[in-house]
Amino acid sequence: MSPILVRPVREQLEHDRIIRQLQAKWRRKYEAGINPGNEQNAPVGTGPAAAYPDVVLTSTERGHRLQGVIEVETGESVNHLEALSQWAHFGKLRTPFYLYVPAGMVDVARRLCEENQIYVTEIWSYHSIGDQIRFTLVHRSREAPPAVPRPRPVQTAAPAAPAARPRPTQTAPPPRRKSVARSAKASGRKPPKKAARSQKRK
Repeated sequence: MSPILVRPVREQLEHDRIIRQLQAKWRRKYEAGINPGNEQNAPVGTGPAAAYPDVVLTSTERGHRLQGVIEVETGESVNHLEALSQWAHFGKLRTPFYLYVPAGMVDVARRLCEENQIYVTEIWSYHSIGDQIRFTLVHRSREAPPAVPRPRPVQTAAPAAPAARPRPTQTAPPPRRKSVARSAKASGRKPPKKAARSQKRK
């Protein structure tokens, strides 16, 4: 129960009965701890910042990781002060947040969430039929819960790599010319006679 709210005895009994019924419902899938009345059996967080939702869902595996929180409100507790002190905190957890309100307070709960930008995974309404309590899903958020911003690590500039030296271009050597004598010898022909440098004088 919220420390700022004191419910009438009749509403408190109804509130705690709904909590126990939800515990039995969710126990099929999770470990469900409850905090009825002023009890503080299942905390979320540690130390002075620990919160005590009405129902705390944890994994059945080793480590008991938090899987969701449930807050049950009565007609008196669906108000602006309760929304800011409880719903806003549970909506910032990186886990599903389920809100249960009386059938006649659904519109008020929706307006409070919209005006204060409170993320709620699902909003359920409940009403009593004799000794039984019926639950109805009236709102399901399609958006993911807001991520908690993490500080980015400071990145130091890496030293610039030395510029690669251009490789010298290698030019192919000019092809060697075979002498006429060698080519003629290889083909079996006689090399041509050299022309006379000067003609005989008459």
